[in-house]
Amino acid sequence: MRQFRKTAHVGRKPMPINPIIALAAFASAALVAIGATTAADWLSPPGGRLVASPELVRLAPASFSHPQPGEFLQDGRPVAAPVMLVRLGEPLEIMKYQVSASEYGRCVAADVCQPAETLGDGNFPVTGVSHMDAQAYANWLSTQRGEAWRLPTDAEWAFAAGEKFRSDVEAGISDPANPALRWLAQYRNEASLERKSDPAPRFQGAFGVNAKGVADVAGNVWEWTSTCYVHASVTSDGTRTAGSVENCGVHVVEGFHRTYMSNFIRDGKSGGCAVGTPPDNLGFRLVRERLTLVQQAFGVSGFPDFGEDNKVFVE
Repeated sequence: MRQFRKTAHVGRKPMPINPIIALAAFASAALVAIGATTAADWLSPPGGRLVASPELVRLAPASFSHPQPGEFLQDGRPVAAPVMLVRLGEPLEIMKYQVSASEYGRCVAADVCQPAETLGDGNFPVTGVSHMDAQAYANWLSTQRGEAWRLPTDAEWAFAAGEKFRSDVEAGISDPANPALRWLAQYRNEASLERKSDPAPRFQGAFGVNAKGVADVAGNVWEWTSTCYVHASVTSDGTRTAGSVENCGVHVVEGFHRTYMSNFIRDGKSGGCAVGTPPDNLGFRLVRERLTLVQQAFGVSGFPDFGEDNKVFVE
């Protein structure tokens, strides 16, 4: 299939500059000049930042080919996802490890996060958490650190996963007269990967690090992303999308292979996995957003954000 060409910004949408807010931003810059290291320092919680910064891996901007997430139909029958060139326009700062049970527990103790469904403590990854739980933790950490933390996009996660990334399990065949053949082929293809159930979470680092220095990628904890599920149709000649519907009640989950889960699911085995053996555990890691001075002043304190965010371009 020929590649589609489009450009998409992933992350928060930029807003027009409000002159009043911009003026206040310049005032915050003056604070930097008279002693505050950054505007984020000025906005830190009283007594300083309350939570230590997680260990990060910083990845330089790059381009790579990436199969798009979602379901794609051509002439009414499923087809393989189009592969597009993805270009990261800014360095990516992503947690080396998944969020641990003890880190998540601090958010629970603060009465911001709901307790995880799976009991755990220490440096084991938190599991038994939904997309909504992960988002609540990201918001809490942003407030505690005076920074902007968020879930990675599907493309960002794949880039950080490197050689560990595996896309959707594809059937390789499509017979409109007998769609059951495609479903059976998908199950056979996943079975050929010889994945076995492995439900017990391991301590951080148990699955090693990949070539980029990111730990426990594609182990037995599958990770939430910020990318919504997309149902798209492709033109008969395969040159472009004829239309698409985005469902943000379902998000991309990355792990042994890519799949999709409803936002409220905390246990992948309870349902929601489209293909094959469901995820052993659901957890997450976060990305630290790179902010401008103005965004440092207002982006994490309830004011609208504006200006240039970190971008992922899909071409």
